[in-house]
Amino acid sequence: MAASRSPAEEIEIAGHSVRLSSPDKVCFPQRGYTKRDVFEYYLAVGDGIMRALHHRPTTLQRFPDGIEGEMFFQKRLSTRGVPPWVESATITFPSGRTADELCPADLAHVAWAAQMGTIVFHPWPVRRDAPDHPDELRLDLDPQPGTGFADVVATAGVARQVLDELGWASYPKTSGGRGVHIYVRIQPKWSFVQVRRAAIALAREIERRNPAGITTSWWKEERGERVFLDYNQMARDRTIACAYSLRANARATVSAPVTWSELPAVEPDDFDLRTVPARFARIGDPHAAIDDVAHDITPLLEWSARDERAGAGDLPYPPDHPKMPGEPPRVQPSKLNPANWDVTE
Repeated sequence: MAASRSPAEEIEIAGHSVRLSSPDKVCFPQRGYTKRDVFEYYLAVGDGIMRALHHRPTTLQRFPDGIEGEMFFQKRLSTRGVPPWVESATITFPSGRTADELCPADLAHVAWAAQMGTIVFHPWPVRRDAPDHPDELRLDLDPQPGTGFADVVATAGVARQVLDELGWASYPKTSGGRGVHIYVRIQPKWSFVQVRRAAIALAREIERRNPAGITTSWWKEERGERVFLDYNQMARDRTIACAYSLRANARATVSAPVTWSELPAVEPDDFDLRTVPARFARIGDPHAAIDDVAHDITPLLEWSARDERAGAGDLPYPPDHPKMPGEPPRVQPSKLNPANWDVTE
């Protein structure tokens, strides 16, 4: 006889009734964590994840049958089965096409997404009222083969030095893997192109401080055993798992906000579905002050102009973007020659 399923429940969250069906469905088989565990995790860190998601268009990484089943990214809200209180925001892709994405206005939106099998939340670096003007500068520190988390932490320390010299408040978090993300709130008055160029200028300045250990090279064949500063995370339609988002790995790790003083002593596996709620209850959100100031990126745009005058202009965009003005050839350096590319382009 098949085991009976637990009945669906209706839970009141932020003034809305959110349905939790199949609460015993296993989402993380190696740990045995269920859909209820995921749902309750997001409620436990509610203030923190809402600080990361509030009024941001958000792509949902869904696993209806758990992380070992089918996965898909949902960029468009369905027109069927969505509660009338669920809010959306219109975003524009590099192609010019548009989509209405989930735009969390309260914690009920997060809970509803978890009910729909969402494990990972990927918000855009914009708010609904200014979808073409990022208000968040994101640095993605990505270890390469031959490097590890300790190298990423050391790179984060260099990034902090540069940001401190600018007088900017910055907020680190683990990626949930071996990387580190650093966030800076900025004034929402510049385009994606401008903010990406600012990110490149910042990354190049960080690279100059330790070129033997840090790289901005887009092409893997040029990176070597160095930590890559992924400037293209600021390109339109590029997103990063937000603060307090679970990650879809066997350990159910979390992209966890930390303080700068904590960062050298932590390990990515310290933060998971079980440990982060207790930590949040004990110390609160290390990113609680992130919205207190929004910085002016003019200094970085000045650095960008300076670099361009010195011959260091734009860098390649992701492969799915249209060719951009001033972009260098989007081809591996080892394949770049007059026979297969116009090198003067």
